[in-house]
Amino acid sequence: MGTIFAAGGIVMWPLLGFSILAIALIIERFIFWFRISRSQRPVMQDILRTYRQAPMDVYAKLRQNINLPTARIFLEALELEDVKPSQFHLALLSAMQAELPHLRRFNTIFATIVTLSPLLGLLGTVLGLIAAFGALEIGDISTNAAAVTGGIAEALVSTASGMVVAIFMLLFANLFKGLYRRQVALIQEYSGQLEILYETHYDRKSQLKAESYAR
Repeated sequence: MGTIFAAGGIVMWPLLGFSILAIALIIERFIFWFRISRSQRPVMQDILRTYRQAPMDVYAKLRQNINLPTARIFLEALELEDVKPSQFHLALLSAMQAELPHLRRFNTIFATIVTLSPLLGLLGTVLGLIAAFGALEIGDISTNAAAVTGGIAEALVSTASGMVVAIFMLLFANLFKGLYRRQVALIQEYSGQLEILYETHYDRKSQLKAESYAR
């Protein structure tokens, strides 16, 4: 591996940096999405059940599960007490929009690595070919064969390395995009259920207030 790395030339260093950064970010995202996917559905079903039966008890459950994006969205919206259902809908949307950047975290870095890695490989190709052609002397190719083959090796290794890093990163970037879209769909599903329950409780409170005023 050390020989191959050395043969790739100077562009192998930024590609190595990209590889290390990519692995670190992939591990972080895997832990993030695993934690959410493992516990989100049962927790949110329990929260919705609690809100249906005893609305005031839901705040403690939401704070206990504050590490879940949906719980943070619900808590922020429910802290606006006695607002109209239309206002509650807007509060949910605002809380969701504030949460989305956390779900899309590192996507820009992933896209940058996917884009720059092949370009760095192409730069290594150009530098390798320049070195190879620079070593050529008309009528005396044999004496510079090592330099020529070294330049060609640099061109090939750097190109292959850039493509490998880009392909590797692209696979995981698409995986995380899929998890992000699935998470957004689940947030919308749970938010819709919460809105229905909120409107039911709101109408019930309004009816009780109207009856008390009538008395």
